[in-house]
Amino acid sequence: VDAKGTRKVAEAYLSYLYSKEGQTLIAKNHYRPSKPDLVPPEDLAKLPEIKLITIDDPLFGGWKKAQPYHFGDGGIFDQIYKPAQ
Repeated sequence: VDAKGTRKVAEAYLSYLYSKEGQTLIAKNHYRPSKPDLVPPEDLAKLPEIKLITIDDPLFGGWKKAQPYHFGDGGIFDQIYKPAQ
């Protein structure tokens, strides 16, 4: 940012993005705002509810099951990860 001399415009963009006006604009365009407390309730009501789940959900079986399955030797991570050549 400093090398290209764009710090001022980058900071202005972020300031607007996280402002009440910016967050409301985000919600009105069907994106989920990062600061929902700044958005009028009627704009938030248009967004679908998100059901959050945790690692303890039966789908995952807790860390005791998820850790070896995803990150143990030969687990999912090992299967999809390819080191740079």
